[in-house]
Amino acid sequence: MGIFDDIKAAAGMGGASQGQHQGALSAILDYVNSPQVGGISGLQRMFQEKGLGGIVSSWISTGQNLPISTDQLNNVLHCDALQQIAQKYGIDPSQLTSVMSSVLPSVVDKLTPTGQVPDNNALQELIQAARSMAAGSGSK
Repeated sequence: MGIFDDIKAAAGMGGASQGQHQGALSAILDYVNSPQVGGISGLQRMFQEKGLGGIVSSWISTGQNLPISTDQLNNVLHCDALQQIAQKYGIDPSQLTSVMSSVLPSVVDKLTPTGQVPDNNALQELIQAARSMAAGSGSK
């Protein structure tokens, strides 16, 4: 099972809307890796600046992931980057934010399996692997 499958399983993705979830997952990965966010470390910094560092730290650590509400996520996210990614994938930004509130904890958790933030090269490799899995699993 690859990282994409791990993320889908952890987030409860599957069934009839699997293609939609795959597009949302790709959008989330692109968002995290965007220059405006700067990967997991940038995402961590954004959450800390908004007083929600404990939430993202729980996703990075090897313990249980704390939940995040859509309102909390909207408070943290860079709107321009989110708008661009949503447009690229043809997803309504509010729908993407809603999906992100349930999926982002699992995404960050799976991208940090040892409880450590990967450097940008390792993160890009993980994201490429997830994209490859997403492209390959859509043809069942």
